[in-house]
Amino acid sequence: MAIPTYELNDGHHLPAIGFGTYPLKGDDGVAAIRSAIEVGYRLLDTAVNYENEREVGEAIRQSGVAREELFVASKVPGRDHGYDDAVRSVHESLERLGLEHLDLHLIHWPNPSVGKYAEAWRALVDLRAEGLVRSIGVSNFTAEHLDRIIGQTGVTPVVNQIELHPYFPQVDMRAVNAERGIRTESWSPLGKRQAPFSEPPVAAAAERLGVTPGQVILRWQVELGSVPIPKSATPERQRQNLDVFGFELTDDEVAAITALGRPDGRLFGGDPDTHEEM
Repeated sequence: MAIPTYELNDGHHLPAIGFGTYPLKGDDGVAAIRSAIEVGYRLLDTAVNYENEREVGEAIRQSGVAREELFVASKVPGRDHGYDDAVRSVHESLERLGLEHLDLHLIHWPNPSVGKYAEAWRALVDLRAEGLVRSIGVSNFTAEHLDRIIGQTGVTPVVNQIELHPYFPQVDMRAVNAERGIRTESWSPLGKRQAPFSEPPVAAAAERLGVTPGQVILRWQVELGSVPIPKSATPERQRQNLDVFGFELTDDEVAAITALGRPDGRLFGGDPDTHEEM
């Protein structure tokens, strides 16, 4: 199935849905990631801290899909935010993946108490110039974090990957990203442990359209213009999660799902101003 793409602010194109690889590891992880590629996913999202870059690389090799058809993304962990450390981190990611370049590399969390995320950003800017990374972005950044790195380098991230699901719809941060020409990506797009499948707006839309509640939520993500990155180890669920471009929600349905947002809707209290992930 053909997946739509978005043109990023650097001219590269990002698939409108991706495959999340956390916490897929070992032989089973390789099999699940290979299945996702075979089902049709082309955006693969990993990270140093997922400890599965080798599995992602092996799945790519086993899939037989041409490298240029895939969009591979990884992330710099907090412990590598120094400039030289970030450069080393990207080289090590490429070595584990067995790839010559990454299509997208993100700073995983800003870790503001450490205060080195701008150094990591400068490293990604330089690595992009060298061709080791084609597009560069961030994850879990606030408006303040974004404006600091843009102001210091003149380079705007292509994406900001943030927690985004019906219980935490990130209305303000989506607007912050859009104002800066940054595409929003959504981690935990279905809500994980508190998946809102039975909420009336989700269930009613699923019944009307003859699709699953999960497909409704992922289509809601698409309608918002965000790029969801669902994870599933089963081929059938992988296919379902990808099959969200043949139907549409009404404006009222989108608004009703967004209205499910809660002040305490975060999954684990991952506030980018205070959360540290090294």
